[in-house]
Amino acid sequence: MLKSLQAKHSALSNAEKQLEILSNGVFKDGSLPTFVEKLKKTATFPLLPKKIEILQLNVGYMCNQVCAHCHVDAGPDRKEIMTRETMQHCLDVIKNTAVHTLDLTGGAPEMNPDFRWFVEEASKLGVQDFIVRSNLTIILANKKHHDLPAFFAKHNIHVISSLPFYKREKTDKQRGDGVFDKSIQALQMLNEVGYGKEGSKLKLDLVYNPSGAFLPTDQMALEHDFKKALKEDFNIDFNSLFAITNLPISRFLDYLIASENYEDYMYSLVEAFNPMAVANVMCTNTISVSWDGWLYDCDFNQMLGLKVASKVKHISDFNEEALTNRNIIISQHCYGCTAGAGSSCQGTVV
Repeated sequence: MLKSLQAKHSALSNAEKQLEILSNGVFKDGSLPTFVEKLKKTATFPLLPKKIEILQLNVGYMCNQVCAHCHVDAGPDRKEIMTRETMQHCLDVIKNTAVHTLDLTGGAPEMNPDFRWFVEEASKLGVQDFIVRSNLTIILANKKHHDLPAFFAKHNIHVISSLPFYKREKTDKQRGDGVFDKSIQALQMLNEVGYGKEGSKLKLDLVYNPSGAFLPTDQMALEHDFKKALKEDFNIDFNSLFAITNLPISRFLDYLIASENYEDYMYSLVEAFNPMAVANVMCTNTISVSWDGWLYDCDFNQMLGLKVASKVKHISDFNEEALTNRNIIISQHCYGCTAGAGSSCQGTVV
């Protein structure tokens, strides 16, 4: 059924195709309980935002890696890049609202030609938590990036980096040959300037994504294992580990279909639905901004083309009151954020 869906809609945009597959997948018992139905049963529908605290900017889909699980479908061939004009709109929002966390993502955000300018300008605004999501290997990809650890430290950047596992084989399988060794070297460079060290204000957190069609195990247990292995094998320190569930979109959806795991994976997400996670999903306090300035409830909705349900849809028209009084757009992929202990860009939510 899923293969016929792919063939039938090959002419559609990737986002349209993904939404159709998500809405037409069939479970073993022939039914597909919708996320809306789940929320109605737990009296949490419609899903409403709280105050906007986090502005997450995707500053471009260009990346020096092509990771198997990437929900952004990023890579070296992607040309979408946030302009300085759009960045300035984002700076204006930070100046004039109660947003206290700025979260830069990509692709590799460091590949945006205006990345350093934006970091310098945003740092002047004194946001409480300034996050850059780095893939680590970008630090070694080109000589012009070798000073990134010092640059991050200078501006008190909170570095969050993806490391699929503390062993070479699993990491390279998910992210490409040689990625593990380069990631270890980059982490050591970050440690050298103070990141992740006890008593240092420089925060270094790691992100774990499962390498296959299964949910992450307990976040605290994973953090313990990562810290022990990285310290013993490479003398690496970091602050926290975030365990993030892979959502069934983009490359991971392609993998699920190709490996014939889609239906079983969706079934596991629904079976693991946790109503306690709903209250703290990231879309309730975050606005996601695409490279071209459009606004979304989260970066997963961004990849599916689901703009915010508000008259304000672009960063240039940002209005905090209007965006706070909206309904959050949900679909079947939202099961991924409410399975088990829940999942957000900063790990579990329960």
